[in-house]
Amino acid sequence: MATRAKSGQDTMNLILASGSLARSQMLQASGISFGVEKAFIDEESVKEALLAESATAHEIADILAEIKALAVSAINPRVYILGADQVLSLDGNCLSKAKNITEAKQNLQALSDKKHSLISAAVIAFDGQVIWRAIDKATLKMRPLSDDFIDSYLDKCGEEILSSVGCYHLEGLGAQLFESVEGDYFTVLGMPLLKVLHFCRTQGIIMS
Repeated sequence: MATRAKSGQDTMNLILASGSLARSQMLQASGISFGVEKAFIDEESVKEALLAESATAHEIADILAEIKALAVSAINPRVYILGADQVLSLDGNCLSKAKNITEAKQNLQALSDKKHSLISAAVIAFDGQVIWRAIDKATLKMRPLSDDFIDSYLDKCGEEILSSVGCYHLEGLGAQLFESVEGDYFTVLGMPLLKVLHFCRTQGIIMS
């Protein structure tokens, strides 16, 4: 059963197939009425299988977004289902989410003083069929981080930061980690929102 997010619309014909708070907040702030129903899939196993087949970061993000959308669409007929996923690419390799604070420190040490890419994908399914997809990329340059700064940063952020693949929220303390950001802000947050909004306008989900 989808939970409903509050917004300025009265009807709900869009479900977000993701438990991401950042994605829910983006949609809610943009004034869309939507439900939330997390797709229960083993993302890490899917990602490992795709990496074994030499899939690119773009392909992994797109396929995971599609799997989420289709899984929730199968049990929610006649509703638009939005699946989304984000992959972090560092030196050509996909970085996985940290499982604990120790791994978070290791990830930040790996990202320190380097550029990495965030690839965010969105897929819309309707009646069990994919009808729309979009993908976008942002490139971020992290400044050199001392171990003392990383320890202090993680202490302030706590385990909440483990929800982010890069161990940062750009809209919060994560802004202190960076020298530059190239690309769409919403893509960094986890979804190509402007493209999603354009689709919603074409389908009458929101006013055009």
